[in-house]
Amino acid sequence: MSTIAKVAKRAGVSPTTVSHVINHADRVSASLRAKVQAAIEELGYVPNPQAQSLRTGRTNIVAMLIPDISNPFYPELVKTAQSELERVGLDMLIFNTDVPGGHSQDHGRLYLRQISNRRIDGLIVGDFALHGKHDALIGLDIPTVFIGDLPNRAVDSVRIDDFGGGYQMGAYLASKGHRRVAHVTGPSFFAEAMARAAGFEKGLADHGAPPIAELRYEGTYLPPAGNEAVDWLLSKYGNDLPSAVFFGNYLMAAAALAEFYDRGIRIPEDIALAVFGDQPQLEYVRPRVTRVGNTPSELARRATEMLLERLSGRYAGEPRADVVPCILHPFDTA
Repeated sequence: MSTIAKVAKRAGVSPTTVSHVINHADRVSASLRAKVQAAIEELGYVPNPQAQSLRTGRTNIVAMLIPDISNPFYPELVKTAQSELERVGLDMLIFNTDVPGGHSQDHGRLYLRQISNRRIDGLIVGDFALHGKHDALIGLDIPTVFIGDLPNRAVDSVRIDDFGGGYQMGAYLASKGHRRVAHVTGPSFFAEAMARAAGFEKGLADHGAPPIAELRYEGTYLPPAGNEAVDWLLSKYGNDLPSAVFFGNYLMAAAALAEFYDRGIRIPEDIALAVFGDQPQLEYVRPRVTRVGNTPSELARRATEMLLERLSGRYAGEPRADVVPCILHPFDTA
């Protein structure tokens, strides 16, 4: 079995130097680090996590709280965060609040208490895991980053520019000549859904296509709302469809595409379709749809970067609130 002593002997350094390379790499020169790392790889040495924890007072574990592991947005978020953390030797523990029985936010608070009682080095929270329960983050004594809009600014946060992305899409559709545009929003009790909606409608209005209240439909962000929105459009405007429809998220848009197809409605010939969201799955959807947003990966990268800055001591100031800009991907379907 390989030990620190054997690694030190192979590298021609002291055991203390090997320990520094493993636990405090910044204290060791690049040339020494390279020699030690080469010896570690040759001998197949794996540091003992329990021993490391006793020496450093840290577990090298970061928890992540997400609201719905079946939503394609969150596996992508988890995958990227896990990869970024693994690169610096940290493991991830995942808590999914969408468990049988519902009450996701209550489970979120329960898991948050469990996390607080464990020896966890840091925490990343995925927006709706604590929807309406943001005060639970106040006074949390571990470095934490919240992904989403965090009104109380209790911890670091990073979110998509929902208003700006909505505005880009409204401006784009108006510039393509669309004047009657249907709009399927997210739930009115989600602040970010209303920010997307407000930005979209202002983008339309500022570019010569004032929004039409009768063409606005409140969805749930879940797939059935996409089917229901299509049924609403066809039953109410079947003989005079709007020229385009904008969906507030990917799940509703994907369901709507299937429903339109099943009902014999062609995209974009009969109605153009656009969506707020930039999930990788959209690359494989046909027909291609115009979309605006940013990837879950970009949010996860920034969240882990902010967390690592806290954990390393590179940043120790007031909670930050970063905003990730949206990117418009236009296609002929809009």
